[in-house]
Amino acid sequence: MTSLPGTSNRRRIYLLRHGAVEYLNPDGSRVGDARAVDLTETGREQAAQVAELLKDVAFDRVIHSGLPRTQRTAEIVLGDRRLHTMEAAPQLREIEMGHIDHVPEDRIEAEFSYGFEAAADPEASLARGEPFGRFFERVTATFETLLHQPGWTRMLLVGHGGTNRVILSWMARGGLHSLASFEQDEGCLNVLDVDVVDGEVPRRYVRALNLTPYNLSKERLYLTTLERIAEDRLRRRR
Repeated sequence: MTSLPGTSNRRRIYLLRHGAVEYLNPDGSRVGDARAVDLTETGREQAAQVAELLKDVAFDRVIHSGLPRTQRTAEIVLGDRRLHTMEAAPQLREIEMGHIDHVPEDRIEAEFSYGFEAAADPEASLARGEPFGRFFERVTATFETLLHQPGWTRMLLVGHGGTNRVILSWMARGGLHSLASFEQDEGCLNVLDVDVVDGEVPRRYVRALNLTPYNLSKERLYLTTLERIAEDRLRRRR
């Protein structure tokens, strides 16, 4: 197995969340198929700033969820460093949340804005969608499979806010109980190191967390992504 220089069996994952997209129609309703949305101009600029930060990294594997917003982000970050393939891993898609329009307005905070707070219950769900337990299992199973596959040392993996929360919770050995703690801002970067030894991962290190090159201080980034979507939805409908 290849390893990072000076280490034994250590690999690195550059875990990104895709850049900004628009999930709402002008009237405040959620778009019909959130899976099909692409990056906005802001999202492309966010990805470009990550690309500048990682311009000297020699990626030898690139994974995205297969959705346009993650594939586009990966393409921008790679730039001219074209690998033979970019791989889609559909099981790393975002949690299948219920439609925000199906949640009564007096329940939006509890079920949508702060929905991840209920994740410790595996049967709970985000806005009446996919159960957290099922989501956690499909993401971690796919992530662990990728870790154990041979032939790579530095992986670029572009995921989603919820997907990345699961991976970070797995890294921290916190399971569903820590899912709510890992906010992922648009276009953010996480740097993860893992030691893979004899089919096991005995050591896991989070080197960087939710790094946003376009706003390192996080000034004015006070709301979570779900809080902002809910607030924008209510504002547009009024």
